[in-house]
Amino acid sequence: MKDPIPVTRTTGHGTAKLMPDVDRERAWLLTVDGAPQSYVDLDEPAHLEFEYTRRLGRVLDVVAEPGRALDVVHLGGGALTLPRYVAVTRPGSRQDVVEADPGLLELVAGHLPLPAGANIALHAADARVWLENAPAASADVVLADVFSGSRVPAHLTSVAYVREAARVLRGSGVYLANLPDAAPFAFLRSQLATLATAFDELVLIAEPGVLRGRRFGNAVLVAGNRTIDVAALARLTAADAFPARVEHGAALREFTGSARAVRDVDAVPSPEPPDGAFGIG
Repeated sequence: MKDPIPVTRTTGHGTAKLMPDVDRERAWLLTVDGAPQSYVDLDEPAHLEFEYTRRLGRVLDVVAEPGRALDVVHLGGGALTLPRYVAVTRPGSRQDVVEADPGLLELVAGHLPLPAGANIALHAADARVWLENAPAASADVVLADVFSGSRVPAHLTSVAYVREAARVLRGSGVYLANLPDAAPFAFLRSQLATLATAFDELVLIAEPGVLRGRRFGNAVLVAGNRTIDVAALARLTAADAFPARVEHGAALREFTGSARAVRDVDAVPSPEPPDGAFGIG
């Protein structure tokens, strides 16, 4: 059998490249313009290589009893890492993946087949426009992992956007977002204030070094109008190879401070990461 070779395509949002992992036989890394976007092991779809994907995965593990099928909306496609994870850990789940770059969807779907029996619908569309046209109370989870280049687009940071996500969720539903920032966390704090306009319960998961202001990094925000099993999340994330802190309640309100919710007219993208923050090679 020939060794797999890298595949490169110019898509609507940049240069996408699928690179085989020399250490795992059918595993692939997706980069866009040199920045790592996703990692997929076709033989082991439950394997989550990136730290932030493992944290999102731990939330998906605790939002319902193990193995229960869920209706999940993924905003941002990448290599479909988390849709694959849900398909094998929660068989029978119905999933919609919304990706603004049709060329990227075509590349991934053509080279990285989905798990057998996975019920995953792919939509080439803007995340907010798709949400605005989605039925109310139709999803158990809305998971946002959307980047234009290395930044979260401004129109996915406002109160109007968050309210659309809340509308699509069922009463027991949960919203998850992967957001990058660094001290003094103006963007992250504004996003917590924005989520608080639509959700009663908020949780922040991040590496301690990021929260202490030592480096730029990803934070996972969890929001819902239901109790979130923070104790279980804390146990799971603390056991990771790269442990994370889980903040909620009074500590998270103190972290948010006087930050104000974001209106569409004031919305800005997430901050530009410093050189080398997410690069490879």
